[in-house]
Amino acid sequence: MKLNDFLRAATKRERAEVAAVCNGSVSYLYQVAGGHRFASPRMAPEIEEKTRAVAADSDGRLETVPRQSLVRHPEIYRGVCPRENSGSTPVGDG
Repeated sequence: MKLNDFLRAATKRERAEVAAVCNGSVSYLYQVAGGHRFASPRMAPEIEEKTRAVAADSDGRLETVPRQSLVRHPEIYRGVCPRENSGSTPVGDG
């Protein structure tokens, strides 16, 4: 799910929960969703994890926003395992 769609479908409380990872700024999330800004490589996984948690509590109304859709260069995440599954950092491409 794209961040723009996530924000549109989310309630005010759900948007605030996700914004907590970016210092409480819902405006920042809208700037990222609109393509006016990009999330940092450190912030993107945090937003992804928070949208996953919020989506899990939404009874299927919301989906996780992938970190690759939030950054300027999504290829930096190629071969990276999600933190909660493996607890590891980047893995080689081959």
